[in-house]
Amino acid sequence: MDNRRSDRRWARLGVAQVLLVGSGALASCSPKRAEITPQPAPTDKILTGADALGDWTTDAPGVKRKITGADLPAPNEDESVVNRPSKADRQPGMFPKVPSGFTVTELATGLEEPRVVQVAPNGDVFVAESGGDRVQVLRDTDGDGKADLRSIYAEDLKSPFGIAFYPADTDAPTHVYVANTDSVVRFPYKTGDTKAGGPAETLVDNIPSGKEAVGGGGHWTRDIVFSKDSQRMFVSVGSRSNVDDDESENRRACILAFTPDGKNETLYASGIRNPVGLAIEPATGALWTSVNERDELGDNLVPDYVTRVQEGGFYGWPWYYLGPNQDPRHEGKHPELKDKVIVPDVLIQSHSASLDLCFYTGQQFPADYQGHIFAAEHGSWNRSRRTGYKVIRIPVKDGKAAGYYEDFMTGFVTSTGDVWGRPVGVAVAKDGALLVTDDQSNTVWRVAYGK
Repeated sequence: MDNRRSDRRWARLGVAQVLLVGSGALASCSPKRAEITPQPAPTDKILTGADALGDWTTDAPGVKRKITGADLPAPNEDESVVNRPSKADRQPGMFPKVPSGFTVTELATGLEEPRVVQVAPNGDVFVAESGGDRVQVLRDTDGDGKADLRSIYAEDLKSPFGIAFYPADTDAPTHVYVANTDSVVRFPYKTGDTKAGGPAETLVDNIPSGKEAVGGGGHWTRDIVFSKDSQRMFVSVGSRSNVDDDESENRRACILAFTPDGKNETLYASGIRNPVGLAIEPATGALWTSVNERDELGDNLVPDYVTRVQEGGFYGWPWYYLGPNQDPRHEGKHPELKDKVIVPDVLIQSHSASLDLCFYTGQQFPADYQGHIFAAEHGSWNRSRRTGYKVIRIPVKDGKAAGYYEDFMTGFVTSTGDVWGRPVGVAVAKDGALLVTDDQSNTVWRVAYGK
C-alpha cells in the first residue's frame, strides 16, 4: 500500500524471493530485462473470479473487473513479498492509454510530487505539491489545454494533501482549506486569487501526524471534504501501522468530522485502515472513500476498496476484513465486533494503493459517464505480479455502485515491468475534462473527449 513504514520481517527473505518482475518470473541479476507482451482481456464482458484478480499485463482501457469475497484465498503470510517498482524515465512521446474517442495531453509538467488536485469554481486548478510543501495554482488562459499561468498559492505547509473550497455549495467560496499531515488550515479566498489572501489560520492542530516523530509515522496523507450543505468537515486519517491495535492507533484508521471552524470533533467512521481519498456524491450527498487495506497476507489479500461511508460504521481494521473474516494476526480478539463489520461496495485488486477519487459531474464525456466515480490506483509495492498504476471508472446509479470497475487510464508500466508514472489525484475540470496527477513523472494529465 501507499505508506511509509519499515519493512519488518523481510530481512529473512532471500533476494531471489523478492526481486520479481511484473510477469511473476524471477528477475535476472543482469541489467537486461525480458520484455513482456501484455494480454489485455476482452472489454465486452466483466472479468470475475481468478480472472478479475489479474495484474498489469491484463490491464487496458475498457477492461472490467468484479471482485467478491468468494474470489479470495485464505490468508497466507508466507506468500507476501516486497516488489517495489523500478522507476523508468518517461520517454519522449510516451503518454497513458485511454478509451477510443478520448485524448490525453499535458496540462502541466515539472511539478514537485503533485498529489490532490481540486478545481475552483472559476476553473483555476489547485494542486497540492506534497514534496514541495506547497499548493500551486494552474490556469489555462487561452483555452489550449495547457496551463500558461502558474502561481504558488501557499507554501511552508507540511506535506499538504487535501484541498477543499468553502462553502462547498456556492460558486463564490470564501476560503481554501488545506489538510496538512498533522493539521487543518485555511486561507481567505476570493474568486481568481492565485496567491493566498492572508496567512494560514490553523483550525485543527492535533491531527495524528504521519511523519516520523513522537506519535507520528505511518500513513501520512490527510484528505478533506465538506458535506453537501457545508455544515460538516470530514478529514481522513490513516493508520500508523499495518495491523497494530495499540494506543498509537488512537484517532487513526478513521474519518473524523468537525464543524467548519475545526471544532466539535466526532468519530464519523472507524476501522478504515487508510481512507486516502474522500468525495461527496453530488446527487445524494453521501460520503465516499478510497481505501488502502492491509498487507502481508499474500498477493490477493486484502483487496483495496471504494465505498460509501456509513456514519458510525465500522469497517473491520485491524481485527477483521470484508465482513466477518478475522485477521489471523489477531485471532480470537473482539468477537463482539465480528457481525458489525461493513462489507465495502467495490473491491479493487489487492495492493493497488487506491488513492484519490472524484465523481464525474462534467458534460463533456459521454452521457453514461455522468455521476460515475474515477479513482486513481497508485500501484503495488508488495505483490509479485504488479497491479494498479492506472485510473479506474466505477459505475454508480441512484447512489449505488454497480459492484465492478473498468480500467480507464493505463499504460504507466513498461514492457519490462518498470514504472514511469503513478496516478494520485483526480478532478473534473471546468470544461468537463478529467485531470489526473502523476507524482512520478510530476505531471498533471488532461483527458478530453472528442478533442
